[in-house]
Amino acid sequence: MKTEKFKLIHTNQHNIFVSNEIFKPFADKKMSRVKVELLFNNTKLDFYAAVKKDKISGDYKMMISKQKQQELGLSLGDEFEIQLFEDTSKYGVEMPEELEAVLMSDYDAYQIFESFTKGKQRSIIYGVLRFKSSQQKIDKALIMCENLKRGNHEPMKMFKLA
Repeated sequence: MKTEKFKLIHTNQHNIFVSNEIFKPFADKKMSRVKVELLFNNTKLDFYAAVKKDKISGDYKMMISKQKQQELGLSLGDEFEIQLFEDTSKYGVEMPEELEAVLMSDYDAYQIFESFTKGKQRSIIYGVLRFKSSQQKIDKALIMCENLKRGNHEPMKMFKLA
């Protein structure tokens, strides 16, 4: 399931608003997460987003981080192209290969990870994704696995040595 490409004007520094008409097929299927493809000035950015109904406008909204806006060079008032796709990923975000490899090598940690809610799993994935180098991602994933097995599931401490 996907929308046609459509154009929007960037009107809010934190959110992208999508009309009811465009998002209705997703809402009818009770989908609250989508894969987003943005195109601005020949730069394409793909990401996953949670979509919520805006209580004021009645339209749907998804957050867009400052980092994503900077990657695109997107400023308020700019017109950009967007397309929405059904989120068919397992976790609602792309799993970094470093984290996947570490989890596959540690069955106990993998089972604990899989027992978490989808939101908690995404939080852990984002925690690994924030590190730049592949080696840092591996190191932090290894620390996180050890902490999971020790019962330390606190987000602020999960990537730190005990």
